[in-house]
Amino acid sequence: MRPIVGVVRALLLSCLAASAPWATATNPVTEIATGDIPKGTLGLGFGWRFGNSPYRGIDDISSKETEQDSDLLPFYFYEGKYLFSHGSAAGVHLIDTGGFTVDALIAYRFDRLEPERDDFFAGVEEREQSLDGGLRGSVTGDWGKVSLTWLTDTLDRHNGEEIDLTYRFTWVGEKWTISPFASYVHWDASLTDYYYGVSAGEARDDLPVYRPGASTTWRAGVNTSYRMSKRLRLFANLSVDRLDDVVADSPLVDEDWLPATTIGLAYAFGNVLDDRQSGRRDAEREGEWSWRVNYGYTAEETFHTVHRGQLKRSDDVHTYLAGLTLSKLALDGKRLDVWGRVSVNRRLENDLQDDFWEINPYIMLMGAGYSPWSNRELFRYGFGYGFSYADSVPIVEQVKQEKRDRDTSHFLNYLEATVDFPLRNLFGDRGWWRHCYSGLTLVHRSGIFGRVDILGNVSGGSDVVTGHLECKR
Repeated sequence: MRPIVGVVRALLLSCLAASAPWATATNPVTEIATGDIPKGTLGLGFGWRFGNSPYRGIDDISSKETEQDSDLLPFYFYEGKYLFSHGSAAGVHLIDTGGFTVDALIAYRFDRLEPERDDFFAGVEEREQSLDGGLRGSVTGDWGKVSLTWLTDTLDRHNGEEIDLTYRFTWVGEKWTISPFASYVHWDASLTDYYYGVSAGEARDDLPVYRPGASTTWRAGVNTSYRMSKRLRLFANLSVDRLDDVVADSPLVDEDWLPATTIGLAYAFGNVLDDRQSGRRDAEREGEWSWRVNYGYTAEETFHTVHRGQLKRSDDVHTYLAGLTLSKLALDGKRLDVWGRVSVNRRLENDLQDDFWEINPYIMLMGAGYSPWSNRELFRYGFGYGFSYADSVPIVEQVKQEKRDRDTSHFLNYLEATVDFPLRNLFGDRGWWRHCYSGLTLVHRSGIFGRVDILGNVSGGSDVVTGHLECKR
């Protein structure tokens, strides 16, 4: 069960990387208006989120780990038959009849208080971000969409519950998609008290004990996206929260209203479910998919250095990786194919800690080199980008980050580089190997220069050199 939980958790965390607001886990300002995007589409992009903190003396959403007043957010988009990830909503479709849906989801809660941000909070305990899980039911008609979401804590931090009732109307034009919304958000006493209460142990003369009880937030906003081309779109979202009086009266708080903004862009690469939507050029490749197995060792050098041929084993730890990857062709381009991929890896930690699972959903751009004298394929090369969730932090990342006095994270960005060669060129094209390739794959996990909140503001990661066998079907 643990690998399955990790898959779902990772897919749902990815949604938040699109642009999560400061205030609550399910704020629709973090979703991208996608009324005209067909199911099965794969997309990547990035954005920035901006907003105010409700806490005294803190005016932005930044962390103590950075010196920025905004947050850079990688964006991974997918809307499938069962799985989805688009903005801050992601999960599993349990029921989908068109007009009525029920989804299971996990949402990353960005609410937090870091006492180091202001001297006023000396002696106040940190309020941590968390991961909430729950259910969402939605009813859709010509009149719009009504959604009811229930979330509860999965990490035993706030141990509270949230109920969100949202109405949305989406208008889809030739280029624009505009989707205004209004929400009623209820926090129970545990959730409200965790972020806005003051305990007896924290109290002092200018910071009295405060137990707020349950709270209600009213929210309004709009999601917009502009389609610049068939595949590229810009998005800009805005929301404003009216905080409950019991929150605004907290001695920790100096705000009544909380604005949140998200801007960015996304690129749709292709469709893994519908070949008619993918721009398929070669009808014979309809439904093409592949499996891959790989095995290798932890590398000493960083991704770009390993990519240039520095394949030395790590000096710090001798650990290994064994993996299985499933891929589906999304687009057969003129120069590059686009694949949707999911790899499930087993990190073999060589008794330095328990072995564990890792899940990596990503998009792979794959090209090929051909003989100048014929149409014979000589090799393939590819580059993949996505995200990685590990049940445990790899020991090599723990060692490297400890040396640099930096944080680690289970959830990180994922990069992959690969080069391989068709086995039919060596053994002929009459055996099981005629559609198989063998070569090298470089596996990389890291943050994005310590600038991404959802990645724990991690700067650094790990690299693995593997050999692989991949067969297309």
